[in-house]
Amino acid sequence: MSDIKQTVLPRWRGFNLLELFTTRNDGNFREDDFRWMRDWGFNFARIPACYLLWIEDGDPYKLHEPMLEKVDRVLRLGQQYGIHIDLNFHRGPGYSVNGERDEPFNLWKDRAALDAFCFHWETFARRYQGIPSEQLSFNLINEPKNPTPDFMTREDHARVIRAAVAAIRAVDPERLILIDGLTWGNDPCPELADLGVAQSCRAYIPMGVSHYKAGWVDSGGLPEPTWPGALHGGEPWDRARLEAHYRQWADLAAQGVGVHCGEGGAFNQTPHAVVLAWLRDVLDILTGYNIGYALWNFRGAFGILDSGRADVAYEDWRGHKLDRALLTLLQEF
Repeated sequence: MSDIKQTVLPRWRGFNLLELFTTRNDGNFREDDFRWMRDWGFNFARIPACYLLWIEDGDPYKLHEPMLEKVDRVLRLGQQYGIHIDLNFHRGPGYSVNGERDEPFNLWKDRAALDAFCFHWETFARRYQGIPSEQLSFNLINEPKNPTPDFMTREDHARVIRAAVAAIRAVDPERLILIDGLTWGNDPCPELADLGVAQSCRAYIPMGVSHYKAGWVDSGGLPEPTWPGALHGGEPWDRARLEAHYRQWADLAAQGVGVHCGEGGAFNQTPHAVVLAWLRDVLDILTGYNIGYALWNFRGAFGILDSGRADVAYEDWRGHKLDRALLTLLQEF
């Protein structure tokens, strides 16, 4: 392990909260989630959000104030419980990795999509102007895909990111901004190191651990995972390969760029002992670089509450099923 340390951001530790994740969600965040996160020693909540929830009639410029007020509430809950809120567009105008719907335009190619994207970030920049960056950050768009000539080149990506950052800073120059790495958050963007934004990696490699039997990805045919030895790209992975993967993010940090791991964890079909062994290596490597993390999710199939695993001795917790072993592991890091 190198002696490189990420020094721009705090080593935030926490979870993704999904009450704004898709159009099936209602934006009603639970105060208990914030209280329990605080009590268990965590200080970060990433809020993956779908812009369709706060527009009306499919018009990206027609805003629905009652839903925006629910976004306000999550910020207030974060302030009340000492939880940093990282507002993320999981679906922004023109792009999402979520197959819930096809966007009518392409953020990376179409000016109309970029204009709408900047409008929405300008709206939140104005709405939260003056809120300290210690309490609130903007994470521009979730997991841009791998660059391709037809859908999104690296140049397209950089142009969109620079435009959105400029739009936010025209309203709120001090707002902390994060961007996800390319290739679904796995590849850093050193070409944007001059922009003064932080970057967000992922803790899903190898997919043979994190997405074993997950129905929304092509996980068919993967053998039951072990650690070490789980497959990614058809090859077995171990700690040494993880260290090589995360070294690229340490190299980015060495350029003075803040780095945080915005998502990570494993689906509930992976054997629990394998999850714990793999995640311990991941967290140990990230902590060595002073990079914080946010588990996907808090409640649900990747989380510490109500994950639905068949091989966990759950602890009853205020009407929920708590995976105490996973919580204890996270608390170690």
